[in-house]
Amino acid sequence: MSEKFEQFAIVELMGRVVIAGLVSEQVIGGQSFVRVDVPMYNEQPAFTKFFGAGAIYCITPCAEETALTAVGRLQIRPIELFKLNLPEFSSGNPYDSEDEE
Repeated sequence: MSEKFEQFAIVELMGRVVIAGLVSEQVIGGQSFVRVDVPMYNEQPAFTKFFGAGAIYCITPCAEETALTAVGRLQIRPIELFKLNLPEFSSGNPYDSEDEE
């Protein structure tokens, strides 16, 4: 029987991306993912990201305080917004709709 992993850690991903938080395992659709729960930091809300094992270069377990310090220094965002250059989206953000009030 394998022990369930749940530990604060700094996770290094391919593409020089680094994220920190409470790391655990989760199965979604029959596939295993590494789950990173990034805690709230200053004005940034807490959020969760899932990564496939192939995207991970390194996981460094650490103390909670170390992970919190890393969250502050890394300025990790829950989602990167991008602009679509499509005329039907006046704001450039597909999630903004002029029809919604």
